[in-house]
Amino acid sequence: MTDFLADFYNVDVLAGERISEQAVRASWNVAVGASAKGTLDCVQAWLTDFREDLPRIDVPTLIIHGDADRTLPIDSTAIPLARSIPGARLVTVPGGPHGLLWTHADEVNAALLAFLG
Repeated sequence: MTDFLADFYNVDVLAGERISEQAVRASWNVAVGASAKGTLDCVQAWLTDFREDLPRIDVPTLIIHGDADRTLPIDSTAIPLARSIPGARLVTVPGGPHGLLWTHADEVNAALLAFLG
């Protein structure tokens, strides 16, 4: 879990600047408190292929993704997703890791307010 969270938040680059040790530790505490079986079993659910469903989405869609995401790289996930949902808006957060809600909260909030406005 420690290694996973290090990549989740890009701790080697963002520690002390955009993510605190306490925030990473809080995430670790939540993660290790989950069921070990559930944690392992959820990985199989990630493999569900929803690509055929995406063109049927007919509501305004905002996708926010960091360009430094090591968990789900933007080129493999958010960019194809945005192309598959009609009218989807993709906001790329420069330097954003997978855990960008912690590390880039101001950028995420600005994107949400612009989308909702």
